[in-house]
Amino acid sequence: MRAVTRPLEADITLDAFARDDGVLFVRDGVGLAGRGVAARVPLDSVADTLTRIEHDDAVGITGSGPVALGVVPFRPGAPTELIIPSVVMGRSIDGTAWLTSIDGAVGDLTPPPTPPPTSASFDVRPGVAVDTYLAAVTAARDAARAGDLVKTVIARDVYVESDRPIDVHAVLLRLRASFGSSYRYSIDGFVGASPELLVEVHDGLVRSHPLAGTAPRTGDPATDARLAEELIASTKNQVEHRIVIDVVNETLLPWCSYLDWEPEPQIVPVANVQHLGTRVEGPLSRPWPHVLDLVRALSPTPALGGHPREAALALIDRVEGFDRGRYGGAVGWVDVHGNGTWAVAIRCAEFSDDRRTARLFAGGGIVGQSEPLAELAETQAKFQAMLSALVRP
Repeated sequence: MRAVTRPLEADITLDAFARDDGVLFVRDGVGLAGRGVAARVPLDSVADTLTRIEHDDAVGITGSGPVALGVVPFRPGAPTELIIPSVVMGRSIDGTAWLTSIDGAVGDLTPPPTPPPTSASFDVRPGVAVDTYLAAVTAARDAARAGDLVKTVIARDVYVESDRPIDVHAVLLRLRASFGSSYRYSIDGFVGASPELLVEVHDGLVRSHPLAGTAPRTGDPATDARLAEELIASTKNQVEHRIVIDVVNETLLPWCSYLDWEPEPQIVPVANVQHLGTRVEGPLSRPWPHVLDLVRALSPTPALGGHPREAALALIDRVEGFDRGRYGGAVGWVDVHGNGTWAVAIRCAEFSDDRRTARLFAGGGIVGQSEPLAELAETQAKFQAMLSALVRP
């Protein structure tokens, strides 16, 4: 394969380039969109495959040249393939835009029409039974109280069924309107808007922004401020968050000269909920690790699996009642130099092939102080991110 990358002057957004059937990973207009498939590559072969592509890159910045996008599943070691698109449009934080074409593939730079309003009818039904979820939360809480583990993340799923195909491009535009500061993605029928940065490698600098601990947002500033104060003061949420930060630091530090992190967690507001978040970053030691090595080391973090990891995963398998698949893993991209940005695969929907059914997922961290009905309410709040994007006309 041979890739050619040139600056792009056309005025088209990444969403418009990806349309309904491309791949997309974008935050605040910065990221990558691809069309066509030059290759599907097993995860362990991605680094070698990208370096073997002959490339002529007239842009020469992080993310330009041949790239692969994809999702690493929740379960460590589960097989997966990343996509090397035939044509990729990229846009950097300084506004630089480019187009990478493999083997002469041509991308359509004509913006698509605005998706029309829909009059589709929708039905929402549970996947795993609510009673199963509540029993799983109780089992995880009791295990934490007994000292068998510190934290386990328990999730559940729901299905949204439509009487006509759901327009993925329209869903992504709705997510942009409500969750523009999140990492929006669409890869092989897996669509979402994640607020959580798992890991980013950018020319020798590593960053992560773990989130753990959640409270609702109501839209009323005074109420939301009070809920934020209660979140910060909550022992349960602080314990949950501290576990995640400690594991991220311990995992990344061996690859770094040093790590900096915020001394206290900050409130990270999303459209319908707010989280505790702590930014972590530092310079990588040479030789710099490949971003996929860090993805494998970090995922699933205690924010999606639990701690200790193996004990938590075993409990999840025993009590949760469904297969998470790609939910709770990592979604993002990697370039030929091992740079890349990967978000935690949450706030997502998995579409059926005919796009008439979408499976949604939500979960929360369970510690000794957790209460099952409060955890159920938290999942209901988290579901709203995708539900509103799916069923809104």
